[in-house]
Amino acid sequence: MNALLPDILTILPTLLGGLKISLALTFFSLLIGLPIGLVFSFGIIAQNKAYRYLCVFFVEVGRGAPALVLLQLMYYGLPNVNITLSSLVSACLALIWTTSAYTAELLRGGMQAVPGGELEGSDALGMRPVDRLRFIVIPQGLRIALPSLMGFAVLLFQATSLAYTVAVPELMSQAYSTGSSTFKYLPAFIAAGLIYAAISIPATWLSVLTEKRLSRHL
Repeated sequence: MNALLPDILTILPTLLGGLKISLALTFFSLLIGLPIGLVFSFGIIAQNKAYRYLCVFFVEVGRGAPALVLLQLMYYGLPNVNITLSSLVSACLALIWTTSAYTAELLRGGMQAVPGGELEGSDALGMRPVDRLRFIVIPQGLRIALPSLMGFAVLLFQATSLAYTVAVPELMSQAYSTGSSTFKYLPAFIAAGLIYAAISIPATWLSVLTEKRLSRHL
């Protein structure tokens, strides 16, 4: 390991450009996927059958198909129907689909876990259904689902490494490129692993601390 340390320290700065793209993919996937997931979460329990079946279809496909399959579908499959996307856009769309599917279930579970007493209290106050959703169900559901959403964000950041398969210059792609140009694959992949760990481990601890803090009243 001591022999690898100088190479790892040399390679680490060259991977920061890929790290920025990985973080950008994670950010935009969450930024767009979370609101879509919220829409899907309502659709799963909607009375309208067409709306419910449509949402269930997208959620089940997004959760059932591996993110790698969705990514390959976006990049290689869509050109067959005359839709060509760049590798970065394809990766972002695939991760958005995965994000919206998983967060839909997390948000649905959080909103259905809102205490019934609060809902009964809103009815007693004469609140409109829209106001009840806006001021009680959605805020409380988000609060309950927050630790799980934070844990999913960590997994999503790690899943951005799959974008390497369609030539997105993210962290894993940069590590492979560095290894192929220097023939030092092991130090390059160790450096990439250290960067992933340096972000994922503190983020995981933060999600655990958040869950404990939000559960203190229980």
